[in-house]
Amino acid sequence: MIKKRIKEESDILTEVVLKGMQEKKASDIVVIDLKSMKNAVSDYFVICSANSDTQLDAIARSVEEEVSKAIQQHPWQSEGRTNKEWILLDYVDVVVHIFLKEKREFYALEELWGDAPIRHVETETAKVV
Repeated sequence: MIKKRIKEESDILTEVVLKGMQEKKASDIVVIDLKSMKNAVSDYFVICSANSDTQLDAIARSVEEEVSKAIQQHPWQSEGRTNKEWILLDYVDVVVHIFLKEKREFYALEELWGDAPIRHVETETAKVV
């Protein structure tokens, strides 16, 4: 019973994170569903790209603001703000990765979790594909 409630909360959190990303025009947004993966560190990875370090910061702030406003939650851990290449916001059940485009290609997180279901989010229409 408790497990179902946690999954529902991570689903809601993921949708709020997506809204924060879309507010600042993040590109190439994907959601990797790790719930069925053995030994997964969270329920979801939400990954997007930014065109500049300024946009990288803006997306991270937008995600934090939307999550704080909607569900009064703050990241358990935040990394990468000083390097401005890859910002990680760890909400435990949902881990947010905001990359500069070239760094995202280098680390290729989607390929590391190739067995997990991946959904691509359209940024212009805000519809999940």
